[in-house]
Amino acid sequence: MHALLDDAVAKTPDAPAVRDAAGRWSYRELAEYGAAFAVWLRERGVRRGDRVLLQLPTGRELAAMFYGASRCGAVFVPLNPAMKSFHLRQVFDNATPALVVGDAASGPQLAEIAGPVRLLAELWPEVEELRARGAVAEDAGVEPCDVATLIYTSGSTAAPKAVICPHAQVVFASRALTRVLGYRAEDVVFCRFPMSWDYGLYKVLMTCVARCEIVLADRDSDLLLLKRMRETGATVVPLVPSLASMIVTLAAREGVAQAPVRLFTNTGAALPQATIDALREHFPGVRVVRQYGQTEAKRITVMPPLEDGERPGAVGLPLPGTRVLILDGEGREVPVGEVGEIVAEGPHVMPGYWRSPELTAKAFRPDPVSGRPRLHTGDYGSVDAEGYLYFEGRRDDMFKRKGFRMSTLEIEGAAMDIPGVRAAAALPPSERHDLALFVESDLSPRTVLKELTRRLEPAKVPAICRVLSDFPLTQHGKNARRELALMLDGSA
Repeated sequence: MHALLDDAVAKTPDAPAVRDAAGRWSYRELAEYGAAFAVWLRERGVRRGDRVLLQLPTGRELAAMFYGASRCGAVFVPLNPAMKSFHLRQVFDNATPALVVGDAASGPQLAEIAGPVRLLAELWPEVEELRARGAVAEDAGVEPCDVATLIYTSGSTAAPKAVICPHAQVVFASRALTRVLGYRAEDVVFCRFPMSWDYGLYKVLMTCVARCEIVLADRDSDLLLLKRMRETGATVVPLVPSLASMIVTLAAREGVAQAPVRLFTNTGAALPQATIDALREHFPGVRVVRQYGQTEAKRITVMPPLEDGERPGAVGLPLPGTRVLILDGEGREVPVGEVGEIVAEGPHVMPGYWRSPELTAKAFRPDPVSGRPRLHTGDYGSVDAEGYLYFEGRRDDMFKRKGFRMSTLEIEGAAMDIPGVRAAAALPPSERHDLALFVESDLSPRTVLKELTRRLEPAKVPAICRVLSDFPLTQHGKNARRELALMLDGSA
C-alpha cells in the first residue's frame, strides 16, 4: 500500500499532498514522516503482522502513521475518537494490539483498558527527530496478501467487528475508484470523515493515486464548513445525506459564491432528489455521484459521473474487473429486473472478519463453480439489461405490512419529498409498535402524515409520526436507528 505513496513521490515530490487546519505537507514530506514513524515502530519492537491501535483525530500525523505502519508491515487499526469504553474493551480483546496510541482526550480511557498507551504529544517529537536525521525504514518484506488495516464496524452485530483489509484488495479498490470517479491531479478533495471509517481512509489513498491534495477537515467547525471549502479551493467533496443537508442549509443562508466543487460523491444512504437539486443550484455544473458499497468490498458500484442525471434510482455499475450478481434464496441468479440479494465478486472482496469465523462464513462464501470468494451483502436490489444496479434496501429495511412488501427507504424518500422535512427515518413494524416515522422538521406530525397520503399507498403510510428538532446521528453521520427505537419505546 505504501508503494502508492512511493510512486507519487517519484513523480510529483513537491506537489501538495495533505492539509489540515494546522498546515500542509507535500508528498515528499508525507513520505518522510511516514518512514520516520515506521522506524519509530521498529525501535519499539513492532513487527510485521502486529496490530497498532490508534484512537486519534484525523490529521496529517494520522495520515503519515497510516503509511508508516504499512511500511513497517504492521496492521493499522484506527478507532473513532468518539468510541466509548464499552466498545473499546471489545475491540482491544479482539485486536490484541502490540502498541496503542492515543492523545490527551483518548489516552486516559485507553490506559484503563489497554495498559501502557503512547501519547501523540510525546511520540511525535521523536518522529520529527528521526525525520530530521533522515531515518530510512528497512524493507519489512510486506506481501500483497498481508493485512494492511482492520476497519471496525458495528454492522448488524452487538459487538464491533473488524473487516480484514489486505494490501492487495485495498490497492485494487483505491486505483479502481480513482479511475472511475475521474480524480485529477489538480483536485482538492475536502474530506469531513475520520480515517476510522473506510470512506475517509480510502480518500487518503485515492488522492495519493491521483497525486492530488486532500483536506482533512473532520475537526473543523460546522459553521465554518463552507468558508473552509472556499479557502481550500475544494473541487471534490464526499458526502453522506446529513452533511449534504448541512451544506445546502449553509449555502442558502450565506448566499455567496461557493467553492469550485465539480464533484459530490455520496454514500451511507440515498440523497433525496430535493437535496441533489439544491446542491446543483448552489454549485453550478457540479456532478452528484451515487454509489453503493460495503466496507467488506469497499465500493461495489459507482454511477459514472457523466451520467449523474440519468437512470433515476440506479446506484451505478460494478467497478472494472468485478461482478455484481443478484441471487435468490437458493443461490441462483434471478432474471433481469427481478429483486434478489446483492452479491459482489472480484479482487475488491475482503477475506472476512478478524477472528470471527462464523460471521465470515455467513457473509463470505466461495462461488460454487469457480471457488472465487463472493460477498453476500444481505442487501437487496436488481440490475437492468445494461448492468446498472438498483438498490432496494437492506434486509432489515424490507418488511411486509397489510399484505404489501415495502422498504423503509421508499417511505423515507416520500417523507423527504415533503417541503420542510430536513431528515427522515422509518422504523419497520415490530412486536412493540406499528410502522413509525421520525422527521426533522417544523411541520406537525399530522401535516406530515397528510402529505404522505398524497405520495404513498394507504398500507405504506406510517401509523406513528414523531417530529424532532434535531436528529440523532451515528459517528459516521447516518441516522441512529437504535436511539430512535429507544425514543419510540419510551426508553429514552
